[in-house]
Amino acid sequence: MNIGAVARHSGVTAKTIRYYESVGLIAPAERTAAGYRVYDHRDVETLRFIQRARSLGFSVEDVGSLLTLWQDRQRSSAEVKALARRRVGDIERKIAELAEMRATLTDLMEHCHGDRRPDCPILNGLAGSQKTAV
Repeated sequence: MNIGAVARHSGVTAKTIRYYESVGLIAPAERTAAGYRVYDHRDVETLRFIQRARSLGFSVEDVGSLLTLWQDRQRSSAEVKALARRRVGDIERKIAELAEMRATLTDLMEHCHGDRRPDCPILNGLAGSQKTAV
């Protein structure tokens, strides 16, 4: 199948497929005599795997490692679990950062009257000023 068909079947855009090929996540496609890329069902499965891993926030490098492990039937599941554990740690750190951001913005909003006055604790806070109006 051509790149358009594999894009439809995998849910990955043609541009992204070419990118994954350029960074080595998928093998370069076979080419027709006219130079068109030709893919098969295994390529669709691989692209779906990559898409799912990327949607879970794995880096391109980690996706490469996961692909290698996925294709190796002699793999140790401990390696896969270690990658997943590291990703969960990244997610937990991000959640903590987002919670801190939310708390800061909520605090700034609580100090803002939101009226016609020009004094704005939110802008002061973004500027690094400790001045807040009550």
